[in-house]
Amino acid sequence: MTRSPLAQPFPDMPAVAGVTVRTARARYKEWDRADLTFVTLDEGTTVAGVLTQSRCPSPEVEWCRAALTLGRARALVVNAGNSNAFTGHRGRAAVEAIAARAAGGLGCLPSDVFVASTGVIGVPLPIDKAEAGVDAALTVPPASWLDMAEAIGTTDTFPKGAMTRAVVDGRTVTLVGVIKGSGMIAPDMATMLGFVFTDAACEPEFLQRALTGANARSFSCITVDGDTSTSDTVLAFATGAAGNSALVDEDSPGADAFRAALDDLCRQLALLVVRDGEGAAKLIEIQVTGAESDRSAHRVALSIANSPLVKTAVAGEDANWGRVVMAVGKAGEPAERDRLSIRFGDTQVAREGLAVEGYDEAPVAAHLKGDEIEIGVDLGLGEGAATVWTCDLTHGYISINADYRS
Repeated sequence: MTRSPLAQPFPDMPAVAGVTVRTARARYKEWDRADLTFVTLDEGTTVAGVLTQSRCPSPEVEWCRAALTLGRARALVVNAGNSNAFTGHRGRAAVEAIAARAAGGLGCLPSDVFVASTGVIGVPLPIDKAEAGVDAALTVPPASWLDMAEAIGTTDTFPKGAMTRAVVDGRTVTLVGVIKGSGMIAPDMATMLGFVFTDAACEPEFLQRALTGANARSFSCITVDGDTSTSDTVLAFATGAAGNSALVDEDSPGADAFRAALDDLCRQLALLVVRDGEGAAKLIEIQVTGAESDRSAHRVALSIANSPLVKTAVAGEDANWGRVVMAVGKAGEPAERDRLSIRFGDTQVAREGLAVEGYDEAPVAAHLKGDEIEIGVDLGLGEGAATVWTCDLTHGYISINADYRS
């Protein structure tokens, strides 16, 4: 698969105390690569998660949703090549078998094991291959973050990871994230599959609030194609190995620093997914201001970001701001035509419902030839604002998805 022109190099990421990564070949598809990831976590690890809002979720999502209520984790198993979604009782049996096999190898409860799968919908995950993959992963040497990023991918063209640090209660804590996602990206919660690991000590309730907030400003602000996956999962694991006093609430020492670091990490990961949007050649940032509320601005921004006409215009490097007007108008949010202003990059192209008289299109054309595009919209109604990120829509998206199962 051709590497995305927007790809970023995989960073040098440190180990996180209390986390061990292993990968194995379950051979879910006919490919010569690891496709099962097994992460073990020290006792005392807490967990939080955000999961797809799809009404047709995978059994893995349902399993994680139930396990999250307990707030503790000892392992994570990730399968690539088969999403196990829309597979009925056979899919549920596969998840139960994976959790039981992993728990047996670690001496923990199945509810301490989190499971995620990604790939083709409607094909039951083969239990024999999954169990064999878990067994194999228990016997191999530890793997790197890069190994994990490569093993969890499907149509991804480059491995994705990010890291950051914060000082919490006088201790330096590390946060590392690995993510996969390229298509079927319009999250109501998170993106395809993303996993965050930190050595900070966090109570599960605090970690959940921090992740929910970070998600709202990152994963829920990206879209590639307007389609929300059945399997979207982001999980955060905190081992406590850094030795800080556990973060209990927003008044705990270092809580603000930890939340800022988590926000930064999630934003880095979210943008990597957009950079690998199927067929993408341009990263698009859409800033909406002047809305009646932040929520309204977010909905308008997503309407623009999900418009095939806007996305193809950017792909064709055409400053067709009329398509942006269309997308604002169809969003179903308060908007007044004669207060609307639009810019491409730093150039204002429309103001108060009219094209800017005599504006020079040359800088707009130059901006659109780049690979990072900015579109600004001011509704002129209030103080609401939002930023979302998307990519252009090219022939490559059609080629990838027309041949996805072959």
